[in-house]
Amino acid sequence: MKTIFDPATRGELIQRINLLKDSKTPMWGKMNVYQMTRHCNLWNEWVLGKKDFVYKQEFLGKLFGKMALKSNTKDDKPLSRNMPAGKSFTVKEKDGDFEAQIATWIQQIKSYENFSNNDFVHDFFGNMTREQIGIFAYKHNDHHLRQFVV
Repeated sequence: MKTIFDPATRGELIQRINLLKDSKTPMWGKMNVYQMTRHCNLWNEWVLGKKDFVYKQEFLGKLFGKMALKSNTKDDKPLSRNMPAGKSFTVKEKDGDFEAQIATWIQQIKSYENFSNNDFVHDFFGNMTREQIGIFAYKHNDHHLRQFVV
């Protein structure tokens, strides 16, 4: 399975990110390309532990999180379309510095090489192994690149 901890997989993601243009339109969802890049940057900051986050699993996650995590990390099947972004990762502003978002995203992908956020707890899935984090981080980034056909 693909994992963001694999150098070749990170390289593939970076190549695809470099194909994004601010004129791209989504195949699904409500976000425009700027909102998607900002969303991915916020999400990667969270996983990488680049800011002071309070990691806590939500109540529904405690009931269904482990089952959903297993379902989402058992194979290479891409994430489903139109999954909710989560309140913390919803981007309301419609435009901003697109090039800065791309540069930040690429740096974040590169920084997974030295991943060391042992405190990470997914808000729905709960505690995740390093292997699960690698698979899901790849799938999340891939999901949004596929959303914009790159």
